[in-house]
Amino acid sequence: MPFANRYVETRRRMLQRCSNGFGALALTAMLLEDERSRAAGPTGGVLPAPHHEPRARHVIFCYMSGGVSHVDTFDPKPRLQRDHGKPMPVKIERTQFNNNGNIMGSPFRFRRHGESGIPVSSIFPHTARHVDKLAVVRSMTTTVNEHAQGNFMMHTGFPFMGHPSAGAWAVYGLGTENARLPGYVVLQSGDAVPPHGGVPLYSSGFLPAQFQGSIIRADAAEPVQHIRPLEPLDAQRRRLDFVRGFDDAFLTRFRDDQVAAAIQNYETAFRMQSAVPELCDISGETKATLALYGVDSADRQKAAYARQCLLARRLVDRGVRFIELSCLTERIGAGNGPNPWDQHGKLKEGHAAMAHQVDQPIAGLLTDLQQRGLLERTLVIWAGEFGRTPFSQGSDGRDHNPFGFTVWMAGGGIKGGTIHGATDEFGYRAVESPCTIYDMWATVLHLLGLDHERLTYRYGGRDFRLTDVHGHVLKPILA
Repeated sequence: MPFANRYVETRRRMLQRCSNGFGALALTAMLLEDERSRAAGPTGGVLPAPHHEPRARHVIFCYMSGGVSHVDTFDPKPRLQRDHGKPMPVKIERTQFNNNGNIMGSPFRFRRHGESGIPVSSIFPHTARHVDKLAVVRSMTTTVNEHAQGNFMMHTGFPFMGHPSAGAWAVYGLGTENARLPGYVVLQSGDAVPPHGGVPLYSSGFLPAQFQGSIIRADAAEPVQHIRPLEPLDAQRRRLDFVRGFDDAFLTRFRDDQVAAAIQNYETAFRMQSAVPELCDISGETKATLALYGVDSADRQKAAYARQCLLARRLVDRGVRFIELSCLTERIGAGNGPNPWDQHGKLKEGHAAMAHQVDQPIAGLLTDLQQRGLLERTLVIWAGEFGRTPFSQGSDGRDHNPFGFTVWMAGGGIKGGTIHGATDEFGYRAVESPCTIYDMWATVLHLLGLDHERLTYRYGGRDFRLTDVHGHVLKPILA
């Protein structure tokens, strides 16, 4: 057999012949590490074509993990104030802890803002100035009532792990505009951790691994683990090219999505070594910009979240498709690390602290995006996994409420100054234009130029999609 033919082998066969198979173990370890690393990457080459003309090109997902109380933020209910302390006059469904008390009025005052007159709680004074940009959806519902299931439902459309996140679907459908950064980035800072459900919330599921979310620590000395090269980049480039030769030979003979995804992730990781430090270096931002977001705040939690918001704008500047922001631990009330909005007790203190953390940074983000001409092509989403009950848990908390809650959207293609849907007079159930999480993601994909019914991936013998077999575009909130 000629020399050339003898050694054109698959990478796995080559490694199995080396060191009695230890090379194959190394390859397996690298592939498994890639699955754990959450490294997303560009699709490479020509970007996929959208199904129709997009209104937005980027998404910023401000995820309020823990379950924000809609009746204390964007859905005021005078009946709660009037009947505070009285028993609920309607049937109460079983709650997470089933320690249900009487009607509990909001400890916060609401005031109308903007030309639209949308009422906003006093704990969001900065966001309130932007109500004419917001579409406030007050009739959101979900089918689950527990944090991990709720987080998976909100991220993937399914209440359990194993399915792709919305960010992964967006990059799968549209690719990314920057080959030096992942298409789907999850920002963390301070003591922020993933919500209950963990890192699989950002998974690519059964999609190829290059569509996973990549976690970037916005304020860490090393934003991504091992991002700083230990050898010259040209030496790394030669090594990658050498390995790529074996990979390409393997892929020529056998289609292996796992290996193809690993190749893409290695390439993205190589490019990220220079792109990520440059992204996270905000020394070139003006003092006015830092102050706008609150990066200079004496409150460490606010300053840390503000840095995420600033990096989100910088990521949009650099063409990243989908960016998710992570709340930090709430230190005053009953919230916890993964679910900082989860006030089963001390709701007044806990919600006030969490709103103080995110209010100015998110308002600064909306202002900065608009001033730079980026808001019209960037969709900003504010949402948690469910709402909270209109009756108390214990003396001063609220339990989970999946029957009606609020999310809002702003930016690319959204009709600002809009209220869509309504809950009943107690804020307990959605009674006007009830919406599902599937409707929300169908709307997001539509604004990105994707038909949610056509964005599918065949797996396990059926075509899956982010909206499963459900979902309708929320046309009343479209500009």
